[in-house]
Amino acid sequence: MDFQLAIIGGGPAGYSAAEAAGKAGLKVVLFEKNALGGVCLNEGCIPTKTLLYSAKVFDGARNASKYAVKADNVSFDVGKIVSRKQKVVRKLVLGIKNKMSESGVTVVAGEAYIQDKNTIKCGDEIYKCDNLIICTGSKTFVPPISGIENVDYWTHREALDCKELPDSLVIIGGGVIGMEFASYFCSLGVKVSVIEMTPEILGGMDKELSSLLRAEYSKKGISFMLNTKVTKVCKDDAGKVNIYYTSGDNEDCIISDKVLLSVGRHPVTEGLGLENLSLSFNKQHKIMVDVNMKTSLDGVYACGDITGTSMLAHTAVREAEVAVHHICGTSDTMNYKAIPGVVYTNPEIASVGMTEEMAQLAGVEYNVDKLPMAYAGRFVAENEGINGVCKIISDSDGKILGAHILGNPASELIVIAGIMIEEGKKIDDFKKYVFPHPTVGEIFREF
Repeated sequence: MDFQLAIIGGGPAGYSAAEAAGKAGLKVVLFEKNALGGVCLNEGCIPTKTLLYSAKVFDGARNASKYAVKADNVSFDVGKIVSRKQKVVRKLVLGIKNKMSESGVTVVAGEAYIQDKNTIKCGDEIYKCDNLIICTGSKTFVPPISGIENVDYWTHREALDCKELPDSLVIIGGGVIGMEFASYFCSLGVKVSVIEMTPEILGGMDKELSSLLRAEYSKKGISFMLNTKVTKVCKDDAGKVNIYYTSGDNEDCIISDKVLLSVGRHPVTEGLGLENLSLSFNKQHKIMVDVNMKTSLDGVYACGDITGTSMLAHTAVREAEVAVHHICGTSDTMNYKAIPGVVYTNPEIASVGMTEEMAQLAGVEYNVDKLPMAYAGRFVAENEGINGVCKIISDSDGKILGAHILGNPASELIVIAGIMIEEGKKIDDFKKYVFPHPTVGEIFREF
């Protein structure tokens, strides 16, 4: 079977590339060994946000008195929360299947193996292609902690399907995934502790806002152990998990019902036949690509987590578009200077562009402008008792380099700043645009 484009991996990069190429008139085959949608849709972005929204609704109901609303004896059903999550995932997977069908994409269920850049084997079938896009995603990294293989630990996958809440949970890793699960389980009444090796949670985010979010969750009962390294885990006679750790010169142990590993993800590169291609890899064994997402081998492209540049679903979608445009002869390049990052805690925290720390490392002269979110009237009306911050990093001419927001709905607002960065706009340019009133987004016009 001959195709103009073969795509390995049906996650955000893969299905986006397939849809774009199919609509452009290319004959496309898409290989997926598990489920369309990849990790993001089936066990990542969408299911976690579905769970988090249920937790947010529960938080809102419990705190309804802040808004002069009586809601007594509020409760939740964790089994139904998980069931709703599964229903949402099924609905969206079906939507992707329909998109593939409408775009004329041939979807092959199975594990693809690259024999050469123009030949893919899947099962007993051989598929020929003119171009190849590799977007096989990433997998959870399990750190080499002594005794971990003897403990019934959770990764994000098991945590998503938890229908019986533990009394206590230790999360190893205070990054995005770790903090989102900390938020979810804390809202449902679990005693949560977060162990993080570095001096602050959310390593890639603005340190000041990360610290404020941590303080907010400390008030809610989460225990944070920073600059702390887990050295050993084991199960005791009562079935509890004993987590041994060091912090400075101190050694101690924390006991928990469950432990969740959340220390990062690694690109999936094994078993694909990549050794049959003359590709260039970096020191982390991630495929190197140019601004068109083209690898060192003509006709072969790589998108998404396998490149390791920005392991986010929305980045992967844009990378896929750039790759397909290049294949089709349309001028387009990938730019990473305005990729938003969001942590869907409650309150949310979002970031785009440079942080202060990044500017310092780059030796860039910068200014910091900062406002309380209370400058936006709607934020005050809808966020009783919650403090938020909007922070903008700019150069000496006022050109926006980065923006960082703590407060709902940061996830929806951050794209405004991202567009300004992408377009090379200055802080004063915010005042040239008319924002509807009242909206939280009006905060940008206050700078």
